[in-house]
Amino acid sequence: MFERVNKMLPGSSEVLTALGLVTRREGRSDESVAYFEQALALDPQNVKLLEDAAETYAMLRLFPAAVKLYDRALDIVPNDPDLMASKASIYQAQGNFAQAAKALSEINTHTSSWRAFRIKITQLRLERNYGEAIRLLQARQASGIENVAMQSMLALTQRLDGDTVGAKVTAEQVRDPLEALCKNQPDEAVFAGALSLANAVLGQKASALKGAERAVMLLPSNKDRVAGPGFEEILALIQTMLGENNRAIPTLTRLLQTPYSSFLYFQIPVTPALRRLDPIWDPLRTDPAFQKLCEEKQQ
Repeated sequence: MFERVNKMLPGSSEVLTALGLVTRREGRSDESVAYFEQALALDPQNVKLLEDAAETYAMLRLFPAAVKLYDRALDIVPNDPDLMASKASIYQAQGNFAQAAKALSEINTHTSSWRAFRIKITQLRLERNYGEAIRLLQARQASGIENVAMQSMLALTQRLDGDTVGAKVTAEQVRDPLEALCKNQPDEAVFAGALSLANAVLGQKASALKGAERAVMLLPSNKDRVAGPGFEEILALIQTMLGENNRAIPTLTRLLQTPYSSFLYFQIPVTPALRRLDPIWDPLRTDPAFQKLCEEKQQ
C-alpha cells in the first residue's frame, strides 16, 4: 500500500518514513536505510525523522552514523533528554561509559522521560553502581505500567547487588500486577517476559523459563525483526540467571549478528562490549564460548 502511495506522492517524506519503518520491521535493512535517507533529503530538519533514522542505524550497529543523526537532532532541540539518552545508549554499546555518563549527567528521578530514566539506570548497572540505581528506582514516583517496569528493574538490580532477600520481596510485590496484566492481555509478549524475570528472581525456574519461552512464541523474530529478537535476549538472560548457560550462549551468539532493538539496552542491539562489561552476564564469564562473544571483531 505504501509503495503505491509513494508513487502517487513521490515528494512525501511521511510516506518514505512509513516505508522505512515497515521495511525495518520486516528485516529489509538496506531498503529501510534507503527510504530514511530519501526522507531526510526531503525533510532534513524533522527531529522525529532524524530520531527514527538514528534508531535504524543503531539497530544495524552503524554507531557513528547514528551519533551524527542524533547530533543533527540536538542542534535543532538542544539538551532534549530523549535524544541525549539515546545518544548515550550508543556510547554504552561501544563500551564508552565516560561519554555515556556525560550525556546522562542531568537525568534524575524528576526527569519526565521514561526512556531517558531507563537508559540512566542501564548506565548505572553497567558501571556496577547498584546503590545509586536502587536509590533512583526507589525514589522515582510512577504509576501503572511504568511502575511495574521500574519494580522489575529494581528486583534485578537488588539481585545483582547481592540483596537476595530484598530482590525477592520486590519481585513478589510486582508479580501480582504482572500476572493480572498477563491474564488481561494474554497475547502481549512484554508482560510475559517481565513476569518471567520476576519469577527468575524468585527462583521459580520452571515458571520463569516457561514464561520467557512464551514471550518468544507470542512475538517471534520472523514476525517482527525489530522487537522479536529482544524476547530471545530476555530468554537468554533468564537461562543465565537460572544456570542454563549452555542454552543461553547459542542464542547470544546468534543475536550478535542480528539487527534488532533490545529491551535490556533500549533500542541498541547487543555488542561485544556490552557482553564483556554488563554484570548480568557474569555467570557466563568463565565459559570459553562466551569469552569469544566478548571479543571485538575488526571491520
